[in-house]
Amino acid sequence: MHVRTVALLARVVRRAPATHLRSSLAEVMVVHASERQPSPDRCDGPAQVVAHRLLTAAAVTPRLDPDDLPPPAAPTFRRIVSYVEPHWCRVLGVVACMVLAAALNLASPWFVKRIVDLALPNRDLRLLWLCCLGMIAGPLLAGLVRVAQKYGAEAIGQDVMLDLRTALYERFHAMPFAFFTKQQPGEAVSHVLNDVQGVGDVMSGTLADIAQNVIALLSTIAFMIALDWRLALAAIAALPLFIAPTRRVGQARKAVKRRTQARTSELTGIITETLSVSGALLVKVFDHADVEVQRFRRKADELRSLALEQSLVGRWFRMLLGVTESLGPAIVFAFGGWLVVRGEVPLGTIVALVTVMKRLYSPASDLASVHVDLMTSYAYFERVFAVLDRTASAQDASAATALPRISGRIEFRDVTFTYDGASPALSHVDCTIAEGTTVGIVGPSGAGKSTLAALVLRLYDPTTGTVLVDGTDTRTVTQSSLRANIAVVTQETFLFHTTVLENLRYGRPDASRVDIEDAARRAQIHHTIAALPDGYDTVVGERGYRFSAGERQRLAIARAILKNPRILILDEATSALDSVSERQMQESLAPLLEGRTNLIIAHRLSTIRDADLILVLDHGSVVEQGTHEDLLARNGCYAWLWRSQARRETRPGVLAVTGVNTAIDDDVVADAGGHAAALV
Repeated sequence: MHVRTVALLARVVRRAPATHLRSSLAEVMVVHASERQPSPDRCDGPAQVVAHRLLTAAAVTPRLDPDDLPPPAAPTFRRIVSYVEPHWCRVLGVVACMVLAAALNLASPWFVKRIVDLALPNRDLRLLWLCCLGMIAGPLLAGLVRVAQKYGAEAIGQDVMLDLRTALYERFHAMPFAFFTKQQPGEAVSHVLNDVQGVGDVMSGTLADIAQNVIALLSTIAFMIALDWRLALAAIAALPLFIAPTRRVGQARKAVKRRTQARTSELTGIITETLSVSGALLVKVFDHADVEVQRFRRKADELRSLALEQSLVGRWFRMLLGVTESLGPAIVFAFGGWLVVRGEVPLGTIVALVTVMKRLYSPASDLASVHVDLMTSYAYFERVFAVLDRTASAQDASAATALPRISGRIEFRDVTFTYDGASPALSHVDCTIAEGTTVGIVGPSGAGKSTLAALVLRLYDPTTGTVLVDGTDTRTVTQSSLRANIAVVTQETFLFHTTVLENLRYGRPDASRVDIEDAARRAQIHHTIAALPDGYDTVVGERGYRFSAGERQRLAIARAILKNPRILILDEATSALDSVSERQMQESLAPLLEGRTNLIIAHRLSTIRDADLILVLDHGSVVEQGTHEDLLARNGCYAWLWRSQARRETRPGVLAVTGVNTAIDDDVVADAGGHAAALV
């Protein structure tokens, strides 16, 4: 094994996770056994290729546990209120309903006092019946007003949820593309659905309850003072006992709530991954259903434990409040009874005051528990605001202008790009692509081919240097106008779970059915679509699993044809086709490629042999460029790759090692101990 390879492996051992080393080193041993055969994908030896790939994998920052991440900045009350400000008219209506309901609820104690002090001593049956009717009518009217209040509060909460969900969804679409390669799918779903639902519950429930209980508490205290200020003070004396445990319990429940939300995101991610079509297929193929069920159960059990912990804290808190609540009536009866015996207070005042005390301690108890709920609900706001405060991807400059219809000239001027401060994916790239030309981009996996295309699309901005389209820096134009001139067909074709027609129309929303069918014919997929039960109105299934990989790529090409771009990027666009289908596709693509600037990222070198220019990338640098004949004549890296690939296609044995295709003999596999495995 070469000295350079050994050095690279030493760096990998220091940086790669231990769980990856065993399988990775086994790959190197197998490849080293085949080093007498050249790798068709890199100018270095195969073992060096694997070492470089391992080093790249080791450089990826591992995903941190949510508990290890620094907590997001606490949201301010002003920021929370800002989402309610557009609905102030309805807020005032809800508050008015609260005041009216509180006043109607106080009618019953007042009627009780009238019965005890006047109706019964004077044997006034008419007054007695009127007071009894008033005791029924007051709560009934209060209930009707409360229905209007609850509906108004719920409407405000739903509107806030709509605004937040839209803002979050929009924010996710503004994230850097690298964000989606690191984010677990369930986390975004949890943010948009669960966290926003929690915020909505706070808006329509918790905050509304706070306002309602404050109004009820103040109105009750005012009513009690009007009855007798001394007894009112005696009743109010127990209130501080309701507030004492609130802060400590609130902090405990908030911590549990935050951990619960993190575990919920993880559980959602497991469900999303393993129950998707791709995930379910992988689980079945490797017979890992039991493993996944156990993994799911462990996470679900953690969630269960947190739910029990949160419930226990809440129950203890409620119990303490209940004990405290019983002290008030005892104090009032003791002190009030003494005043009644002395003849200073009428009996009806005591009875009315004890009756209304429930309306004093119940709001106080609810306020204490609502305060706890509000503190725990802050975790929802923190998670939502943490997403909204994330740095978005490359944004349009304030003075950005719309890019008109372009001719398609592309320039890279000393472009260097790194992902998250890691080693450069592209290093000092200088090249010019003339308008209307077809350029092939080749190189091993990880050489920077797709990154080059991503910079043209401005999915990223270069770390240093400049990318120009028609002589204009892409950072000075709007992203929408830039991408309106570009279409992309990738190796992995994504189709939405909707009809074939709508998936194709994604390329041009205003396209007519005639235009769509014409694009499908040019991509040689029309007859396949027409044979479906509902033709173009057939739902493709999740991620298009109704179609084969080759058919999905034809659909993607039809979508690109429909867009009619000035720059076309084909990223391994025909990789899923067999040789015959690929030749047919190249013939059908020929009219599409005419008059456009075409960037073709290819693994099969035969697909770009007729390109006007071929760029050979390795380790992020353009090591060669020229036509197919020129590069073969130079007898450099491209010529070596061409000969190696041609030799591989005529040899019977092929071993796939982490994406590096290496032609080997059957005896080489035997020399490796027969431990050859398909690594997916």
